[in-house]
Amino acid sequence: MISLILTTNFSAPAAPQQAELYLPESTESFTDGLLHILKTAFIHVAPELTNAAQICLSLIAIVFLIFLISSFSGVTKTATNLVGAVSVSLLLIESSRVLISLGIETVEVLSEYGKLLLPVMATALAAQGGTASSAALYTGTAVFNTGLTLILSKLLIPAIYIYIAICIANSVMKQDILLNINKFLKWFMTWTLKIIIYVFTGYISITGVISGTVDAAALKATKITISGAVPVVGSIISDASETILVSAGMVKNSVGVYGLFVILSLWIGPFLQIAVHYLLLKLTGGICSVFGKHSTLDLIHEFTTVMGFLLAATGVMCLLLLITTVCFMRGVSV
Repeated sequence: MISLILTTNFSAPAAPQQAELYLPESTESFTDGLLHILKTAFIHVAPELTNAAQICLSLIAIVFLIFLISSFSGVTKTATNLVGAVSVSLLLIESSRVLISLGIETVEVLSEYGKLLLPVMATALAAQGGTASSAALYTGTAVFNTGLTLILSKLLIPAIYIYIAICIANSVMKQDILLNINKFLKWFMTWTLKIIIYVFTGYISITGVISGTVDAAALKATKITISGAVPVVGSIISDASETILVSAGMVKNSVGVYGLFVILSLWIGPFLQIAVHYLLLKLTGGICSVFGKHSTLDLIHEFTTVMGFLLAATGVMCLLLLITTVCFMRGVSV
C-alpha cells in the first residue's frame, strides 16, 4: 500500500479496493506512474474486448439475415422490424444493464473517495495559509460532487432506461410521438451533463483557481484528443484541459499526485470497458449500414448512444475530481 504525506500532519486516504489493481508501487515519477496505470488498464480490458466483439459479430449476422429475409416479397416490413428489435434487444439489453450499473458504481466510488480526499487537502491548504482558497474550492466541489451523483442516479439513469425502452418500441411501431420523446430525452441527457461542466468550470474560474499558461502545442494536442475521445461532452471537457497541463511540472513533486493516481485508477478500468463496447458498436453500425438503412440498424445506433452517455457521465465525474485536486495542489488563493 502506498502511503504519502500531504503535509507534516495530513495523510492521503487509502485507496479503495477497486483502485489497488492499477496503482503503481511508487510515485517518484508522475509519467511512469501514469503509464503504469494505462498499461495495466489496457491489459485487463482485453477480455471485455473479446466479449464485445462476439456481441457485435452476432449483431452483424442478425442484420444480414434480416436483410435476406426482407428481400422476400411475402415478408412484411412490420415483421422484419419486430424480429430485428427482439433479436438486437436480447443481445444488447443485458450487457447494457451491466455497463449502466458499472457506470453509476464508478461515479459513486469516485464521489465517495472525493469526500475523503478533498477535506484532507482542503485542511492542508488552509494550514499553509490558503484558508479562503480551500473554503471556496471545497464548498463548490462538495456541492457538485453530491449533485452529480444524485443527478446521475435519480435522473439520468432512469432516463437512459426509458430511452432504451422507447427506442425498442419505436423500432417496431415507428410512431412520431415515440421519436419525439426520444429526441427530448437525448437533448435532456446531453444538456444536463453539459450544464454541470459549464457551471463547475465557471465557478472555478470565478473563484480564480484556474489560471496559468502552458505550451500552446501541448494544450492544443490535449484538447483535440479529449474532444474526440469522450462523446457528448468531449469538446467541453477539452476546454478544461489547460488546468491539468498547467500543473504538470508541479504535479511531479507534489504529494497530491497520490490522489490523482487513485482517481485515475478508479476511473480508467470502467471507462475503457464501456469505451470498448461504444467503439465496437460504432464500428458494427458502420458495417451494417452496407445492408441498407432500416429500424434494426437504427436500434444499434441508439444503444451506441447510450454507451456514449455513460462515457460522458464517468468522464465528467473524473474531470471534476482531477481539476479540484490539481487546484488544491497549486494552492492558488482567491
